Amino acid sequence: MTTSGAMRDTPLIGSYSADDVLAWEQGRPRTAGQFLAEGSHLAEIVPDRPTVLNLANSRYEFLVGLAAAILRRQVTLLPQNRASESLRRLVDDYPHSYCLTDQGETIEGIESILVQSQQAIAPCHMKIPRIPIDQVVAIAFTSGSTGRPMPHAKTWGALTAVAHATGASLGISSRKPLTVVATVPHHHMFGLEASVMLPIMHGAVMHAGRPLFPADVANALAERVGPWILVTTPLHLRACLTEGVKLPPAGLIVSATAPLALNVAQEAEQYFQAEVHEIFGFAEAGSVAHRRTINGEQWHPLDGVRLNQDGGSFLADAWYLPTPVPVPDRISVNVDGRFSLYGREADQVNVAGHRVSLGDLNQKLLGIDGVQDGVFFLPEDESPLVTRLMAFVVAPGKTNEEIQRALRRRLAPVFLPRPLVFVPRLPRNETGKLPRESLLRLVQEWKERADHGF
Repeated sequence: MTTSGAMRDTPLIGSYSADDVLAWEQGRPRTAGQFLAEGSHLAEIVPDRPTVLNLANSRYEFLVGLAAAILRRQVTLLPQNRASESLRRLVDDYPHSYCLTDQGETIEGIESILVQSQQAIAPCHMKIPRIPIDQVVAIAFTSGSTGRPMPHAKTWGALTAVAHATGASLGISSRKPLTVVATVPHHHMFGLEASVMLPIMHGAVMHAGRPLFPADVANALAERVGPWILVTTPLHLRACLTEGVKLPPAGLIVSATAPLALNVAQEAEQYFQAEVHEIFGFAEAGSVAHRRTINGEQWHPLDGVRLNQDGGSFLADAWYLPTPVPVPDRISVNVDGRFSLYGREADQVNVAGHRVSLGDLNQKLLGIDGVQDGVFFLPEDESPLVTRLMAFVVAPGKTNEEIQRALRRRLAPVFLPRPLVFVPRLPRNETGKLPRESLLRLVQEWKERADHGF
């Protein structure tokens, strides 16, 4: 699907028969007919409100709730995280909402509805509902790292177009039957697009769980026979490699939320015998480009996406976007449309008169053998005349000198971190990102330990 043309609506799900398995939940299959019946039943009993906060932990129950809201022409709010403060802010901003949950969670001040698979509901043999492409079905929020989170409305046309374009870039049509397993949360844009919309638009099987540990990932993939896609992040992929888990054959790995180091992609392809692809996107526009990491740094825009220069920046444009969206990263675009990424402008720092991208420094740190995770950081309390970078690293068995020696081969002396702090883990959020607030707390904890001589 590259253009809306005369199309005014598209199916709620892809090409399934009523008895086809749409999801795999807790070791049990959920058929397309059962899903349609449950979504229709829930749509009849939810309150008549304009917006809904869907907190279902099961990917399948989340999908049932999403479908019910769509059928009732309600908008699903996608919270940036599950922190009580974030949820409370959403309730304040959208007071006429209700909440869907599958584990009895409640939010003070709004009505909560329990959504659970209804075994007693007979599978539905009705026609698959068609949804107007211009219907707003969800609202995503920016991370809020630079201020209050901003809402970004998502139409049904946008979600389905991205799913079809992503599937085309990955060659999904040639990999059926297909199971999609994801370590990423489904209430974030990448998770919604890649772990929910991607499988249901392509007639694939969606794994309802969210395996976090490497052994859980292997077990989830082993539950189904045949081709699979693992939707994950660089952090989870590195963990799977470190643990040396065995994955079944005929797989494809799709990573996003942070740049993937080339050496990690190469190791993963060789070890798991699976292609490793990356998706690039941002909340304002959704997924916009893809690449197979080992093929080089160039990104390929998804079908229907164009990157147009606007002065010194670029805009992402597609038929399903109401207006072109500024690309938050610094990029350079070739005449054929492919482009290179150079990190976000906010990641650019000036160290002793030299500008550098923190993202680029992070990639060099993560490329060191034995480094499981790491991040560079520029403290805020440095004087204008003396600016020193620091870095936090997760590298069991490595010494400070070993890491610094490896960095000296990769970086100019001015960019070497002082200090280099070893930590057992980094405070990444559920999408694998490191909010600045979390890093500031990590710096404060380090300072307190240093003050006490630890």
